[in-house]
Amino acid sequence: MSKKIKTPGVKELFAAILSLETEEECFTFFEDVCTTNEILSFAQRFQVAKYLHEGLTYQEIAERSGASTATISRVKRSIDDGNGGYEMIFKRLSN
Repeated sequence: MSKKIKTPGVKELFAAILSLETEEECFTFFEDVCTTNEILSFAQRFQVAKYLHEGLTYQEIAERSGASTATISRVKRSIDDGNGGYEMIFKRLSN
C-alpha cells in the first residue's frame, strides 16, 4: 500500500466511511464529500473492474459501461499490479 495516502487526514476519512451504516447514509455522506462526477467516476471504475473480473473483453466493457479503453486499461493495471483491493471486495460480495 502506498505510504503517500496513509496520512492522518485520510485515516480520519476512512474512519468516517467505516462508520456509515446504511446505503442511505452512504448517499448522504458521499454527495456532501464528492462531486456528482467524482461519484460516477468511482462507480464506473468499479463496474469496469467487475466486468474485467467476469472476463468481458475491452469492447464489451466499453459498450456496457461507457468507459474509454484508457480507463479500462488503468483499471486493469490496478487489478494486475495493485494491492488486491478489488479481489478482496469481489470475494466478499460473492458470499
